Amino acid sequence: MRILLSFSALMLSVVLLQLSSGAIAPLDALSGLQEGFTTTEVGLLGSAHFIGFFAGCWWAPRLMGRVGHNRAFAAFAALGAIGALAHPLLISPVAWSLMRVMTGLCIAGAYTIVEAWLQARLTNASRGRVLGAYRFFDLCASMVAQLMIGFLEPASYVSYNLLAILCCACLLPLMLTTAPPPVIPATPRLRPMIAVRLSPLGAAGVIVAGISGPAFRMVGPVYGQEMGLGADQIGLFLAAAVLGGALAQFPVGWLADKFDRRVMLIGMSIAACIVCIALSNYSGTSAPLIFGGSFAFGLTSFPVFSISAAHASDFAEPEEMVELSAALMFLYGTGAIVSPIVASGLIDLFGPPAMFLLITAGHAALIAFGLVRMQSRSAKKRTAYRYTPRTSFTIGQILRRKPAGK
Repeated sequence: MRILLSFSALMLSVVLLQLSSGAIAPLDALSGLQEGFTTTEVGLLGSAHFIGFFAGCWWAPRLMGRVGHNRAFAAFAALGAIGALAHPLLISPVAWSLMRVMTGLCIAGAYTIVEAWLQARLTNASRGRVLGAYRFFDLCASMVAQLMIGFLEPASYVSYNLLAILCCACLLPLMLTTAPPPVIPATPRLRPMIAVRLSPLGAAGVIVAGISGPAFRMVGPVYGQEMGLGADQIGLFLAAAVLGGALAQFPVGWLADKFDRRVMLIGMSIAACIVCIALSNYSGTSAPLIFGGSFAFGLTSFPVFSISAAHASDFAEPEEMVELSAALMFLYGTGAIVSPIVASGLIDLFGPPAMFLLITAGHAALIAFGLVRMQSRSAKKRTAYRYTPRTSFTIGQILRRKPAGK
């Protein structure tokens, strides 16, 4: 308990940050539709977020090196607050996209700094407990953020002001902590092809994860509204997927450590295809059935990133783990940048079910590629499965595997 209390300031900052950043995506989608944005323009907002997120992963370690952890965190939080506050001042898809780049920079930069701080303070004895608490608080805050959509009025200054207040509040715990900031960590080299070289299937899996999850989170509110859900129900719709993804990690992790990860990856993708096809063909308005479909979507789709990352790690040497983590995040980001705008464009052309058909196509391609790869080489001795957050390039340093014999 004492070790967890020593990290309480970091945990509270993460919770407040997630409450702000997690709610702004669905709020933007509903606000944009109310203001007359097309579905494609709503998708552009989601893509802009991940452009900012990717840039933040690059910039944050360098900014930390120049001004230190505290000042860098304050700068990124300020960007997030400005991005939220500016929404009611200039109502335009292009302007909002630039603001979403700012919020993407905020979330990537702030998480990079928090995880660098954790990495510097964790020991092998405390790593499991602290990371477990970190994931728990982050996931709980993410679910609450989705539920906030029920009382955040779209296109309202008050709604965006509340999210900006939460973003500013995340500064207080970290700025007021008496713990000294750690030494600036080394920046991992970004070599995207290391993932492709070590595990083509693992690389493909994280790209598909980057297509499915971000498309759902950024464009899912459009689907929910088209299905007749109210704002409070859309919050439940999104939160159900987060809950499904969180609950899936434990049984999926156990199975992924027990059986061939390629079989698990193919099996999860088959299940995801079934769920997505069911959601794309459902034309009713029963909210419980839609929530159940969302929960099943999170249950089958969200663990794909962690399984893919674990499979790629099976082929990496201990000294390659940090660079591999950064490479996988890069590949995830490429899918995440493209998928929201593609999904929204398809919805414009073919209607709401097209979002799930896009995700189905991604998983179907992964199934086919997985079967090909199973014929190409035998399974490798498995490393321990870990739930891998998609938060920053720094996460690889926290989850670093110890060399054998140490």
